[in-house]
Amino acid sequence: MTGIRGRRGTTLRRLVAVVVAALAVAFLGAPPAGALAPPTPKDLTAFLDLECFRTSPYQPPATALTVRHINPALVNLPIETVTLGPREQLCVPVAKNNQLPPSPALDVIRYIDLACYRISGTTVNTGLVLSHLNPLFQNLPRTQISMNTPQQLCVPVIKNNVVPPAEVLSIVRHIDLKCYAITPNALLNQQVGLRQLNPVLVGKIPTHSAQVRQARQLCVPVQKAGDAIPPEVFALVRWIDLEKFDIVTPTALPTVTLTLRHINPVLAGLPAEQAVLSGASQLALPVAKNGNFPPG
Repeated sequence: MTGIRGRRGTTLRRLVAVVVAALAVAFLGAPPAGALAPPTPKDLTAFLDLECFRTSPYQPPATALTVRHINPALVNLPIETVTLGPREQLCVPVAKNNQLPPSPALDVIRYIDLACYRISGTTVNTGLVLSHLNPLFQNLPRTQISMNTPQQLCVPVIKNNVVPPAEVLSIVRHIDLKCYAITPNALLNQQVGLRQLNPVLVGKIPTHSAQVRQARQLCVPVQKAGDAIPPEVFALVRWIDLEKFDIVTPTALPTVTLTLRHINPVLAGLPAEQAVLSGASQLALPVAKNGNFPPG
C-alpha cells in the first residue's frame, strides 16, 4: 500500500505541475524565447570562414590602440600600441560548398563582419604549426610557419545599420584580430564554392567559385585596452585564429556600396564609413596553433 500511495502522490504532483504551467500560459502568455545558447569554441571556430573584399580608400581619424594577445599560444608576446591606418578590406562570413555552420554557431557567424586597417608594429618571428579546423580541410597536412610583422588590425562592424540580436552583438563586438605576415607562403590549391551568410549581402553577391592560392597572413585574437570582455565571451573569442589565403574568382563580382559602423566599445565613437566593395581578394580559414585546439 505504501508503494501505491507513493506512486499516486508522484502522479498527482506531476499533474498539478502541468495544470499550473498551463494556467500560467493562459493568464500570462507564453514565456519569452530563451536567450541564444552560445556555441562552443570548437563549433564557432571550425565553421568561421570570411571572404575578404577590397574596399574603396578610407582613412579613419587618428586612433591609437593598445592591444594584447589573448590566445593561449601567444599570450607571452608583448603588449603593443598601434595606430589605425587606411582601411584595406572588409571580411564577411561565407559558407564553403554549401556547408552551413550548425546552430547556434550559424546565428553568431552570420554577423561577424570585420573591417581591416593597415597597421605597423614589431616583428615577432614566432614559429607555429597550423592545423585546419573546418571539416572540409581538416584532413590536410599541418603546416609550419613563421609569424612575422603585423600588417592589419581587423575590427568588428555592422553594415547598413543592420544590428544583430542583442545576444549575438554581445559576442561579435569583441572580436578583434591582429594580422601578421607569414612565411612560407604555402600554396593551398583548393577550389571552393562561396555563399554569403550575412543578411545584408545575401542576394547582392551571388554564390561563386574561388580558387584558394597562397597563404599570406595569420590573424590572431587580441584585446584592446578599454574593452572589458565578459568572461563567457572571452572564452569564445580567444580561440579565433584565421589564416588568410589569396583567392582567384573566375568572374567579376557585383560592386556593392555599404555604410559601416564600428561596434566595439573602444571604437564606437568613430564616424560611420562608406565602403565600396570592389572584388574578393582573400579567404580567411580557421586554424589551430601548435595543437592547441578550441575546446568543445
